[in-house]
Amino acid sequence: MMKYKNQIWNDLKVCVRYACFHTTGATEYHAIIELEEEAGNTEMQYGWLEKAVQRLTKLPELHGAVLVWKRFFASDTANQKKYLQASAGEAVSIVQQPPLNRSKAAAWLYLVEGAQTVKQPDDTVDTVVLQRPGYEHLYHTQLHDRSENAAGQTRHILEQYAKRLAVKNACIEKNCIRTWLFVQDVDVQYAGMVTARKDFFHQHELTEKTHYIASTGIEGRYIYPETLVSMDAYAIVGIQQSQIRYLRALSHLSPTCIYGVTFERGTAIDYGDRRHIYISGTASIDHHGAILHPEDVEKQTERVFENIQALLSEATATMQDVCHLIVYLRDSADYATVQQYIDSRYPDIPRVMVWAPVCRQGWLIEIECMAICPIHTSYPVF
Repeated sequence: MMKYKNQIWNDLKVCVRYACFHTTGATEYHAIIELEEEAGNTEMQYGWLEKAVQRLTKLPELHGAVLVWKRFFASDTANQKKYLQASAGEAVSIVQQPPLNRSKAAAWLYLVEGAQTVKQPDDTVDTVVLQRPGYEHLYHTQLHDRSENAAGQTRHILEQYAKRLAVKNACIEKNCIRTWLFVQDVDVQYAGMVTARKDFFHQHELTEKTHYIASTGIEGRYIYPETLVSMDAYAIVGIQQSQIRYLRALSHLSPTCIYGVTFERGTAIDYGDRRHIYISGTASIDHHGAILHPEDVEKQTERVFENIQALLSEATATMQDVCHLIVYLRDSADYATVQQYIDSRYPDIPRVMVWAPVCRQGWLIEIECMAICPIHTSYPVF
């Protein structure tokens, strides 16, 4: 079952919210580390973040938990890249999406009890393999390209990702579970990314008649100004197709192809002891694909959570199973309104709120999440 905890370290000026999922198998932890508003200069803030990561992993409750994944939400990647260093074992993701509490950075961590990780040597991409009995979980982060336009960069990124999966005898259509596509100047460059992704997917038999991949496509910058598109991705080797289910919630949401994009609203993965549920970036939309509640961020937020709950219910999960929220706002002036809304309804769920315009200008907010719930099946355990 999911348990939520908060840890405040005043000497580091940080608040850590983390969710713990525990069954008879491996315990999983999702943590969000946030700094106090305007807490010191850049070097100090990143120093406190890294100390908080180390301190968290040494808590008695997390004894034996291994850090698998770490994403930095940074306010200025070009000037802060020297502080965004990887550690020995975990995959590191870096994206310029400024935290809305006005700090320089925040971090999202994923830890697994008793995990064994292997970091693959690669000069341009972070690749980490989480080894579990029966499965290999592949985390590829910071996939990027620095040539051509957004469409060309997207095509090259997906091609290089396919080659990296092939090394593991895996492929995008059968093994990729989740992607994050970060697009610089999303109002201008998003269309190029969408076209290139759609063309690539079609070549790999990913269509509206087969399936797509859970994803978030959102404003975000990498450390190089000329990089218009960057990507993080998660895949599983050893997964059977019968373990994967795609969530649509057609009573609340339209198929994504209605407005020309190619991703799944959500994906559920069944193991022998638990179900992992990945909810894509979700906005205030109805089952016809229309934007609901234009210019009203509070009502849009309400509809977003209604849509998320509809997707979760298809996987027999609820908001009580959610282990983290990532909240993207187009207008930083909406921060207080959305913060108050979430505080009043979901105060315990670890979350981070960042400035990141959504791909359609009428959407003021987008939220993604992951949930875990206990099940019992004949599949190998997580």
